[in-house]
Amino acid sequence: MTLQSILGNFALILFVLTVVTGIIWFFDRFYLSRQRRAKADAALAEFDARNAKLSADGIKLENSGRAALEANLLRQPTWVEYSGSFFPVIAMVFFLRSFLYEPFKIPSSSMVPTLLVGDLILVNKFTYGIRLPILNKKVIEVNKPQRGDVMVFKYPKDMSLDYIKRVVGVPGDKITYQNKRLTINGQALSYAPLPDYLNEDSLDYSQQFTENLSNVQHTIAVRSGRPPISLESVMDFPNKDACSYNPEGFTCTVPAGNYFMMGDNRDNSEDSRYWGFVPDENIVGKAFLVWMNLGNFKRIGTFFK
Repeated sequence: MTLQSILGNFALILFVLTVVTGIIWFFDRFYLSRQRRAKADAALAEFDARNAKLSADGIKLENSGRAALEANLLRQPTWVEYSGSFFPVIAMVFFLRSFLYEPFKIPSSSMVPTLLVGDLILVNKFTYGIRLPILNKKVIEVNKPQRGDVMVFKYPKDMSLDYIKRVVGVPGDKITYQNKRLTINGQALSYAPLPDYLNEDSLDYSQQFTENLSNVQHTIAVRSGRPPISLESVMDFPNKDACSYNPEGFTCTVPAGNYFMMGDNRDNSEDSRYWGFVPDENIVGKAFLVWMNLGNFKRIGTFFK
């Protein structure tokens, strides 16, 4: 694992910080604090004995010095104080991100019009099973991804990158994409035309359709004049022999334990057509909510499917 991939793995950084601050907190709670208490008790006993002698000699004393002395002796070192303060916060964030919900930012237009560049989304981490942090190993089975789910996963070509696409094929499915229309297991999907979509970045229009994928209705965008697939961009990938390509599209049979993913912006998405299937062990979670978009506040609170 390279330094760049480690720095790019926020979960790993959180884990290390949680362990380090946790060790410091426990070390202080069960060892250092007792040492400080013992040292303070000894110093206070000496302080009281000295003051008692001075009082017996008729010297009037101020008692405020005792409290200041005790507070000074019991004060945590700065590095211990900060570690103890940050530990519960970091641990809570690590737990939430690892097992419940994790935020992601949409960096590209591959899921337009469902998701826009700049959308900050929430991903459900437990829908597809409980996984060990860092290792991403599933330990408790919950649900399987279904056709139509919007899913975040580790990019098979570079596990340090998170991708988001829509599940088009589950294990055993035969996926055919011809002339920009999907057929799954011999059943052609239904499409209903919508008004053209304005691409605000490029200031051009895409055709929009409502696609019915296993009763999940969602909007896709296609651009007239572009081919269904760029054959020269197809890479080598595991189980590539399960796919056949032609200028009008492709047919793939999804292997066991894998999923076929496509972006909703069909002519502007690098997806399973080009780099292959997504193994179950690459799954991160199911995306479901836009919780923030600093460039478009109307997007806040948008649930999608």
